[in-house]
Amino acid sequence: MAHLFNRNVVLGISGGIAAYKSAELVRQLKTLGATVRVVMTRGAQEFITPLTLQALSGNPVHTELLDSEAELGMGHIELARWADLLLIAPATADLMARLAAGRADDLLTTLALATPAPVMLAPAMNQQMWADPATASNAETLRQRSVHIVGPAAGEQACGDIGPGRMEEPNLIAEHAAALFQHTALAGKRVVITAGPTREALDPVRYISNHSSGKMGYALARAAVEAGARTTLVSGPVHLATPDHVERVDVISAREMLAACQDLAGDCDIFIACAAVADYRPATVQEQKIKKGDERSTLELVRNPDIVATIAGGQPRPFTVGFAAETQDVESYARGKLERKHLDMIVANDVSAEGVGFASDENEVCVIWRDNAQRLERAGKLTLARQIMQLIATRLDAARMDAAV
Repeated sequence: MAHLFNRNVVLGISGGIAAYKSAELVRQLKTLGATVRVVMTRGAQEFITPLTLQALSGNPVHTELLDSEAELGMGHIELARWADLLLIAPATADLMARLAAGRADDLLTTLALATPAPVMLAPAMNQQMWADPATASNAETLRQRSVHIVGPAAGEQACGDIGPGRMEEPNLIAEHAAALFQHTALAGKRVVITAGPTREALDPVRYISNHSSGKMGYALARAAVEAGARTTLVSGPVHLATPDHVERVDVISAREMLAACQDLAGDCDIFIACAAVADYRPATVQEQKIKKGDERSTLELVRNPDIVATIAGGQPRPFTVGFAAETQDVESYARGKLERKHLDMIVANDVSAEGVGFASDENEVCVIWRDNAQRLERAGKLTLARQIMQLIATRLDAARMDAAV
């Protein structure tokens, strides 16, 4: 069954009588699992109130391009980035003409230009307006720009005319929206992902750890589910909610994480080592809290097991992806790690760069495999996670074809 789990939908409503159907469309989108934010033109507000859509969506309704409070953070750009889909229903003849002309004279048309997300329209207008050559030309222009158009349906219209031009029914629009995301690149695959930091105890109170928030690993888990994979997340201590439809195994130390991964590796097609695992742990763990003493204290450390190398060297061996968080010579160190640990792919990022890496909501990475690499520009971690999953699926198919030759 199609769904919109973990998808962000911006629902644009333009000024037509069919705007009353948009209330039901919000409900249908939410039933399929989407988070919905509504954008209304001034005309739309003459047919249905923002308060109605706010109550149904559970989120504030956006109506103005130049909102002084929102614009402190470039609100319309953030909304454009947030969207996984911009769905405009109803889309009037006027709105379609403005979109075809590339206009950006209100919030909704500005979002259509600014968003990297797919755009879907559900036209609604008088049957003669839909049949007019100008509207037909605008619709064709939009289709050529990869805008998805659903409907319109034929039937009796509010003005009394009968013919094509009615907005398609909300349940069918929602199903079309969900169908855009039914990627099966990893359908039926079993994916295991590690995320977050590990903690290596010094005594019952203190531990050694790092700054990893787990956000990238959790985004990868969500993206894997969206790609159709059965997904297990082996997580160090983080303050994040488990993504929907993901099985989560909680661990503390590197050795606990290794044990959990080894238990899962035998039934695993893809292993993604995104966790920031401590390289060393204290040689001994004190049974009682260490008391303050001399001005200096020496701590002996021993190496932790290398989780990703262990899984990559096991049998049966999953397609293994590592992560390299570096502060200098990023790609050089990452390629060395790829070869040394016999990985299929590695994702490298510079954690010293401002605004990316640990604890941030954005990242920029270079994905490296044996004979090539691809740089992914700065974006939200979920966006990058989806791109990484697509690259993994592509490389997995290539590896399968090579093995068959």
